[in-house]
Amino acid sequence: MANLIILNDQEIQLLNCEKELINGLHQVTVTFNVTSEEYHDITTLLYNGTFDVKIPGEDLMFRGTIINYSTSITNLYEKDQVGQFKLILLEERIDT
Repeated sequence: MANLIILNDQEIQLLNCEKELINGLHQVTVTFNVTSEEYHDITTLLYNGTFDVKIPGEDLMFRGTIINYSTSITNLYEKDQVGQFKLILLEERIDT
């Protein structure tokens, strides 16, 4: 299992990573912790919606878009909180 994902050059340590092929496109489901100190930077990054995705442990790189997103906690502005984020990213089809 991969323990690191890189979204637009931002490294994120993973708790879980599952990958599959959907109609020939990569789909990855990742879970990771976000602390109240990281919250602003991570959510600002995720608002982009589409990323250069790299998973070094799987030797996988693609351009992907968030198709599902959830978090275990909604108020990480309070100090010393940790929330668990889950993202499902789907590779964008490149028309040639």
